[in-house]
Amino acid sequence: MKPIKVGLLGIGTVGGGTWAVLERNREEISRRAGRAIEISIIADKDLEKAERLAGGKARTTADAFEVVRDPEIDIVIELIGGVTIAKDLVLAALENGKHVVTANKALLAIHGNEIFAAAQKKGVMVAFEGAVAGGVPIIKALREGLTANRIEWIAGIINGTSNFILSEMREKGLAFDAVLKEAQKLGYAETDPSFDIEGVDAAHKLTIMAAIAFGVPMQFDKCYKEGISKLTQGDIRYAEQLGYRIKLLGITKRTRVENEEGIELRVHPTLIPTRRLIANVEGVMNAVLVKGDAVGQTLYYGAGAGAEPTGSAVVADLVDVTRLHTADPDHRVPHLAFRSDRIADIRILPMEEVVTSYYLRMRVQDRPGVLADITRILADASISIGAMIQREPAEGEDQVDIIMLTHETREKNVNAAIKKIEELPVVTGRVTRIRLEELQ
Repeated sequence: MKPIKVGLLGIGTVGGGTWAVLERNREEISRRAGRAIEISIIADKDLEKAERLAGGKARTTADAFEVVRDPEIDIVIELIGGVTIAKDLVLAALENGKHVVTANKALLAIHGNEIFAAAQKKGVMVAFEGAVAGGVPIIKALREGLTANRIEWIAGIINGTSNFILSEMREKGLAFDAVLKEAQKLGYAETDPSFDIEGVDAAHKLTIMAAIAFGVPMQFDKCYKEGISKLTQGDIRYAEQLGYRIKLLGITKRTRVENEEGIELRVHPTLIPTRRLIANVEGVMNAVLVKGDAVGQTLYYGAGAGAEPTGSAVVADLVDVTRLHTADPDHRVPHLAFRSDRIADIRILPMEEVVTSYYLRMRVQDRPGVLADITRILADASISIGAMIQREPAEGEDQVDIIMLTHETREKNVNAAIKKIEELPVVTGRVTRIRLEELQ
């Protein structure tokens, strides 16, 4: 059987890793796919780099559209990134009857609905394991391994940069800015790290997982995003004293509000009990915890980025597409696990309707009656306190930190209570609020 012909768009970190994995494990991959897989053309603006990578084993071009129009190409791998040219290339590839493999989470989170509709119309596949959690096979687990389950919730550490920063802050007692500089020096953070530290990258990935888990369209614009840049060393230390660890989590879950089914879709710093396995995922590693009604909790852990881990996921997609290349399109696993005519119209909840527990830290003047005023405001908002730390003021100071953990309550109640607490003349500055999940 003749080899499947592949066109590679982009030879950056992941493109280079994909080429390396495919070259090194070519024989094993061919045995698994049932036929040889051959990257026959590489497109990149840096032609010299492309030629150096190919080493004469593949044609090179600076024109990516040449690849998607090539009648000899069966599968196009899109590793350019971004959501403009990449979108045009992917849609052009699909229109020309090519299958597409991509690791572009932003593209899918924002334009996935249009892309999957175009693929279905042409009877071709879009595979995207590398778009979420690098080398961790979470997409295949959700689409196939857990297909017997009604997924109840997903909670994931899905951005290695933020996890590295929080790990270093906790272990070394350093401030956020200092650790961010270290992460940039080590190559874990970009010069402009905002997508990572403000939760945007994690929101892209969470949007994709939620669509697969619950059979809903991609709805990135409805995902709540809150990053880690405002976290202090004090909050990390207080969380540890209370038996928790702070992680940037992407959380999506089924829920009900006034008998209407809804879906939570949120990324934010979260307190997790230290006894949970996911709380002990450190450094740049990723981990995704999935709760299914039949299987219970399952945890998927591994390298969430990097050349060969993500390249591993891209090549796995190549093998899947190769196996199914000649299969009847109606009998392939659907892109989002559910058949397109069964996609559900379930509302994504606004953040103010979400119910969870909270960590609250406030700086107050050390005088009688302060705690009574604060607890009265919380009680009026139907918020009960589960635990509390009140520190003695340092010598010569008249202010002290009060830290409270609440029981579960609705976000809008907490917002209203915080507003009133901040208006108290004895409270200095803003109240720090971090959400808390027991993950049971």
